[in-house]
Amino acid sequence: MTPFRLPVRECLVHQVDGVIVVEDGLIRDVGPAADVLPRLPEGTRVDHHPGCLVGPGFIDSHAHYAQTDMIATHGGRLIDWLRDHVYAAEERMAEPAHATAMARRFLSELLRNGTTTALTFATVHRHSVDALFGAASTLDMRVIAGKVLMDRNAPEALRDTVESGYRDSRDLIGAWHGKGRNMYAITPRFAPTSGDEQLAAAGELWREFPDVHVHSHLSENRDEVAWVRELFPERSGYLDVYHHHGLTGRRAVYAHGVHLGEDELRLCHDTGTAIAHCPTSNNFLGSGLFPLHEALDPERPVRVGLGTDVGAGTTFSLPATMGEAYKVAQLRGHSLDPLRSLYLATLGGAVALDIDHYVGTLTPGHEADLVVLDPHATPLLSRRANTAESISELVFALSILGDDRVVRRTYVAGRPVGPDDVSAFGFAPAGRS
Repeated sequence: MTPFRLPVRECLVHQVDGVIVVEDGLIRDVGPAADVLPRLPEGTRVDHHPGCLVGPGFIDSHAHYAQTDMIATHGGRLIDWLRDHVYAAEERMAEPAHATAMARRFLSELLRNGTTTALTFATVHRHSVDALFGAASTLDMRVIAGKVLMDRNAPEALRDTVESGYRDSRDLIGAWHGKGRNMYAITPRFAPTSGDEQLAAAGELWREFPDVHVHSHLSENRDEVAWVRELFPERSGYLDVYHHHGLTGRRAVYAHGVHLGEDELRLCHDTGTAIAHCPTSNNFLGSGLFPLHEALDPERPVRVGLGTDVGAGTTFSLPATMGEAYKVAQLRGHSLDPLRSLYLATLGGAVALDIDHYVGTLTPGHEADLVVLDPHATPLLSRRANTAESISELVFALSILGDDRVVRRTYVAGRPVGPDDVSAFGFAPAGRS
């Protein structure tokens, strides 16, 4: 098997006994305890996590918050899954109280799994964006989201129009983008559910507001790719549909990309367009095996982050998603380095979302979103951790054997939101009290 030959290990700094100093929600100092502790003022509060790994909070590069309660629903492949399950769940979001409840459940699950930043779909309903950003603001959590644009090939109750989609998106950008840690994403669901006029309007909106994101789906399933070819016969491929309408570039993030060809991967590289690799949902829906090794070709690397794609994704846990990414790489004949996998779940995700100047590393000046991982959270993991001879081995064990139980504590903007602390923000994570 060919290994990934990328300079990931140079990105990792492992302090056996380290200290992270947090002030006003930002990281102020990082280093060995022997150096940093003497510099702290007397009486400084110290949270001690012996035997644990402390790192940057995980970054989920693609999810659907409205589908939180659909996870583990038996279904067919992509198009059948949408028709039989997804659209019905999203129609229920027409009720604002339901949208608020779903937003809280979604953020609760993210935090319980150590995820501190997420790029997620809302639904076609304008208030679904209000509900999510409102809940995220309560937690001071960095969330990127937007109203779904969908004007054809979908249930009538979930369609908007070119005019209403543009107007609502524009208003929501004004109301939420850059307010606190909220960031907006222009969100056409995928090319089959938006006609040329709506995609053109989305491109025009991005030209008006170039600092927002674009978020959609791309080349997830072979039947979907064939459908796009039928709907857009004048375009050279699926990605070209978006590119033609001005929807490629930095801060454009497309989920899946399973069936992209070399020309499309090169276009992603040339434009800075990012791919969210979603191995658990690709496996669950039988969509295929993402060519991660090819995407990361050092001759023309593509920006790639990891996404859970809940609810087709089968877990909120980024460590578990890392484990699935390893298995997918194995099936394609390559071995995914554990530290490369950790990079994709943290700094790589931040680079893909173009927010690495805010989050993704333990760098002074960055926002203090942190996760504390306990390698002794379960008996089997503990036994494996005791035999690990390197940080790489330990990270790999966490990715194969870990789940939400390995998360000892999550910090958002420097504030603890573990089971004993999150109630201060108005609600407790599901399953924790």
